[in-house]
Amino acid sequence: MDNAGYATLTRQSGLLREMQTVANNIANMSTGGYRKEGVIFSEYVERLDPREPSLSMSAARGRLTSAAQGVLTQTGGTFDFGIEGDGFFLIETPQGQALTRAGSFTTAATGELVNPDGYRLLDAGGAAIFVPPDAAGVALSSDGTLSAQGIPITQIGLWKPAAPEDMTKRDGVLFDLSAPPDPVPDATILQGFLEGSNVDPMTEMARMIQVQRAYEMGQSFLEKEDERIRGVLTTLGR
Repeated sequence: MDNAGYATLTRQSGLLREMQTVANNIANMSTGGYRKEGVIFSEYVERLDPREPSLSMSAARGRLTSAAQGVLTQTGGTFDFGIEGDGFFLIETPQGQALTRAGSFTTAATGELVNPDGYRLLDAGGAAIFVPPDAAGVALSSDGTLSAQGIPITQIGLWKPAAPEDMTKRDGVLFDLSAPPDPVPDATILQGFLEGSNVDPMTEMARMIQVQRAYEMGQSFLEKEDERIRGVLTTLGR
């Protein structure tokens, strides 16, 4: 295979990965707290043969998570919390602590606040949040202070990774941490609201069409290049 074929194959591989990412975004456009992802293409130089000149190729080598705010929808739920601005909720999972923007919680049988998967929500000090079973008039102030009948119970913390590379997407709406997160000062949490996905379906559909067309063009080039090489080999073999 010549240099043009190698370059096209690496491009096709990256476009396929981007198509899968866009499809996943569209599939989660109604998932609360979901953050849209994109693919980062990088260019690198490869010397395939010491006797040949170097070849510049592109490849999809990373992912970028959008930090855009999703739409906040009022639900009226006591333990529905929506983040306005920066920050993530800190969740305790069997694989370790994780960040999320999904703010739908309920009380477990033990009185702890948990998400739909049963993972515990952590407070500003990194401890599980316990709401007494007989608590009434549960209210949340914008700074995250949770109270019952006017008596403070705890403060829900908002967090962010110390560095962008410390946070990697696990699956769904959870992000893993490779280092302890930093608290977000002046955080704003709204009770009775949930943040939706930040995916714009029209933009993602348009991007899917662009990627598909680019992939088809690359595939057409590879097929024509294959026909050309076969023709040369047939001619030389006569």
